[in-house]
Amino acid sequence: MRDLGNGSVAASLDATGLVASALTGMAGPPAGQSGPPHPMGQSRAARPLAGRPAGPLAGAPAGESRRGRARRAGPPGGARAQLPYLIVLCGVIAGLALIWQGAHYIRPGTLTVAGALFVAATARLILPEQRAGLLASRRRSIDVTALAILAVGLLVAGLVLPIPW
Repeated sequence: MRDLGNGSVAASLDATGLVASALTGMAGPPAGQSGPPHPMGQSRAARPLAGRPAGPLAGAPAGESRRGRARRAGPPGGARAQLPYLIVLCGVIAGLALIWQGAHYIRPGTLTVAGALFVAATARLILPEQRAGLLASRRRSIDVTALAILAVGLLVAGLVLPIPW
């Protein structure tokens, strides 16, 4: 705290004093750090390094606009890349809705989910990374293998299940 001479008191905040006051509830630098504050009111740690932007609002590099940065920050491929995922999701939901109808619909529902997973494996195998959307979560070979194993397992389960009469 410093006296401004007119009866009011102002806190000198530098980065270490601000952190120390937030952590300990006391104003000023932590114990063990001595020395006068930086003449500009900032500690050396809080000042930006020469030649580097000061933070996320420092401005765009030369020749680059904010809109260009925001466009690149989005998901690769855009909303159209999620179309294969939405098709697979609709197939899985349709299969689960069939299963939900009762015991007579377990086989067709299981086969529908297996078919949707085969479509997902095929789409992941054929489509490039940017067009696969949420189907691409790992390497292509791992995604295709996992989806194919799940699809074959559900296909076998759907064919082996007895039909209740």
